[in-house]
Amino acid sequence: MRVFLTHDPEDRDAYYGRALVPLEQIADVVQNPLDRDLSTSELIDAAQGCDVIVAHRSTPGEAAVFEQVPGLVAFLRCAVDTSTIDVDAASANGVLIARAAKTFVASTAELALGLLLDVARNITVSATDYAQGRAPLQRAGRQLRGRSAGIIGYGSIGAHLAALLVAVGMEVLVHDPFVVDPGVDGVRFVGFDELLRSADAVFPLVPGSPETENLIGAAELATMQPGTLLINVGRGELLDETAVADALRSGHLGGLGLDVGRAADQRPSAELAALGGVVAIEFVDGCKNTFHVILYLLWHSRVSQVYCYSLGFVVPKAQASYSHSSNSLFRKPKST
Repeated sequence: MRVFLTHDPEDRDAYYGRALVPLEQIADVVQNPLDRDLSTSELIDAAQGCDVIVAHRSTPGEAAVFEQVPGLVAFLRCAVDTSTIDVDAASANGVLIARAAKTFVASTAELALGLLLDVARNITVSATDYAQGRAPLQRAGRQLRGRSAGIIGYGSIGAHLAALLVAVGMEVLVHDPFVVDPGVDGVRFVGFDELLRSADAVFPLVPGSPETENLIGAAELATMQPGTLLINVGRGELLDETAVADALRSGHLGGLGLDVGRAADQRPSAELAALGGVVAIEFVDGCKNTFHVILYLLWHSRVSQVYCYSLGFVVPKAQASYSHSSNSLFRKPKST
């Protein structure tokens, strides 16, 4: 099996590390020859003769890829989001689309809690002062116990985060119109506006879609109580960054922690990250066990089975593991 790896050198080092060698033991691996992400036309040229494309999240799967790479069996996305893959075009050309399982749920929820602690207790800014040889200013911190946290979107990450916050001693408010209140101790389902008005810290954790773009904008920020902390480990487009920057400068927003943004590849934008009260880090919570993700997709999904069938072999006890492009529509509620 010949596999093309789309990751540029930086992403390859971050995601693979020691994993490239064992990956090469199970497949003939062709690497991205450039020091940047490939355009679609460059990807088509580089992937000629390959059976499988293993795609970084920044590599779109456009229709032309599936039409112009003969013999392509599968397109594997090393992430959960498949919104940039033309699944219909892939299906029309007999190419399987597979994505990673949600193995990052715990690490993302832990990161969200870590960012909250950092922003609430001024950890990064104080550590930076010490690292630069000066004593930090006396800055008031916030105890989390006894305060309230608002989670918008009670999916896998939201539910895991809620449990962590309850353990810390916070009251957790949740808004998700697509989830029935499970009756978890310490977790209370409320309306969108009530969550914004009541929470000391807000976590938007809904899928990225046209309906959820700018979920947190000027009106939503104005509804929040002064000093509210905002933590975004979901999607960069959930925040209206201009409105968030204005709220930070005015002091209405008490702080911001994030590992996603509107810069390239969902990275935090430099302009927002440079503002006071902001803790911005590189997206790192998904950089774990990449080889195991690829191994699972290659051998425990239909990829190997489709590949074997294409060669004329019959695989006994084939086990389906399909992944389809689907965006749960979490519509931004109208203010009441």
